Amino acid sequence: MYSEEVMKHFAQPKNVGEISDADGVGEAGNPVCGDMMTFYIKVKDGKIEDVKYKTFGCVAAIAVSSKVSELVKGKTLEEAKTLSKKAVAEALGGLPKEKMHCSNLGAEALGNAIVDYEAKHGGEPLEEQPEEKIEVTLGCCDCGAENPPEAKFCMSCGKKLGE
Repeated sequence: MYSEEVMKHFAQPKNVGEISDADGVGEAGNPVCGDMMTFYIKVKDGKIEDVKYKTFGCVAAIAVSSKVSELVKGKTLEEAKTLSKKAVAEALGGLPKEKMHCSNLGAEALGNAIVDYEAKHGGEPLEEQPEEKIEVTLGCCDCGAENPPEAKFCMSCGKKLGE
């Protein structure tokens, strides 16, 4: 079900932790399934010098956080801003369709940390990329189907969302 790369990052996640004097902090999560991520970045000369995260969630959420941290460490803020959910999933050797929302969360939490940094330090705002626009959806914990945020029941299997 999961690629070897996903299992490697789940079993031995990289860059786990917190940066107490972080230059930027960003969070993202899906409270329905319980996946929550917080990213911390330290920036020097426009580059992400250090990145750490704390993640509460499933195998895919932990692997995504670990991989995102590896992909952006040492990159410029501009390079890190271009990280897409597709790039994260590909770097992990793919994710099951029902777990793709986790790659959204990793890119979103990192993006929120960059926005936080820029708000504090007057940088260029994070531009939305139309082809990779992140849409807020609720993933069903039973069948994995994506549902609109206002849905009370899964549009695929009918199970009440949030249970």
